[in-house]
Amino acid sequence: MEKLLKLVRNLFFENEIIQVILSKSKNKDDNELSKVRICPFYKKDELLYQFEYFQGKKVLHENMSSEDAIECIFRLVDTQFENLAIFSKNADYQVLTNKKGNIKIIKSNATKRLESASHNRKKEYILEENNPVDFLVYLDIMNKQGRVHDKKRDKFKQINKFLEVIEDSINDFEKEDIINIVDFGCGKAYITFALYYYLVKVKGNKVNIVGLDIKEDVIEFCNKVALELGYVGLKFEIGEIKDFNELNNVDMIVTLHACDTATDDALVKAVGWGSKVILSVPCCQHELFSKINNELMSPMLKHGLIKERLSALITDSIRVKLLEALGYSVSVVEFIDIEHTPKNLMIKAIKKSNKNNQKSMDEYKKFVEFWGVKPYLEKQLITNENNKIQKRNEIL
Repeated sequence: MEKLLKLVRNLFFENEIIQVILSKSKNKDDNELSKVRICPFYKKDELLYQFEYFQGKKVLHENMSSEDAIECIFRLVDTQFENLAIFSKNADYQVLTNKKGNIKIIKSNATKRLESASHNRKKEYILEENNPVDFLVYLDIMNKQGRVHDKKRDKFKQINKFLEVIEDSINDFEKEDIINIVDFGCGKAYITFALYYYLVKVKGNKVNIVGLDIKEDVIEFCNKVALELGYVGLKFEIGEIKDFNELNNVDMIVTLHACDTATDDALVKAVGWGSKVILSVPCCQHELFSKINNELMSPMLKHGLIKERLSALITDSIRVKLLEALGYSVSVVEFIDIEHTPKNLMIKAIKKSNKNNQKSMDEYKKFVEFWGVKPYLEKQLITNENNKIQKRNEIL
């Protein structure tokens, strides 16, 4: 192990790493990690390492310094993975661990080239800089020549990150069909305008998009922008999420930073419509803070800050598991960098089946029982389903 530690430390601190892959899990449980991929990147001239954790259909990301990355790699080798592959600038290393814990290092010629770690490499965006985009110019994110204003660069990155997620989510939509979309809590609607521009002007789709918010002045401004830009099929309305009943079928819902259970109200609407795509960035998950109860976890529940963060993670885990139980394929992705906002977790759900997933439902029931809660989202989904049954009975 000392020989391996020395090798890894030298490769990391001499900036030789191109990629590291941990594989062949020691635990055969489907819920355990199946693979971890590690790649270097620069963030404001600081060299960091991004960890991609593959767990079933989910992929989670975490960024670390060199020291933390080395420590994490050895912890994973010790506890979870038998194989370690290191691709460096000058050589490849295959590290094999047998059942007795003995390690064998096989060195071979380098097979990978360093491409993505350079901080000098220009980032490719869906909406490119120096190429004027009408709504970005109107909203003063870029000037008429297409140069992004320095103070709006974070917003520009956020919009492009969102469009990257959209790009990967619309494969099941047919060009000739009108895509019905609702953006709940649209705010100043940077994302809503970006969604329209990308789907209509870049991809050539037909859309009917509604942006909903409770602020009258914001909605008035957004409708003015849509009108002046000639964005036909885009409108903005004042209203609460729970009260929105204008459309019977919605293909995609977007809800970014809807506070607390407003996120759940949006998810209930989406499930009721059978929406193909759900993109949700939750915010202010307060509901379970005073409800979670588990003596075993008391060390995490006695401190307010830790309990608050734990409550948010439990809340979002509940949302993910319930959506899976209802036939959605769900992934949790990093929406934008943590330096821009602490609310950087996006739940991305794609409808895959009209049948419920009993395994996920059983896992959900065990999870909420463990924490001693009955979540708002579950109650609202049950109420919504009962209302639909009652309406069908009334018709019959």
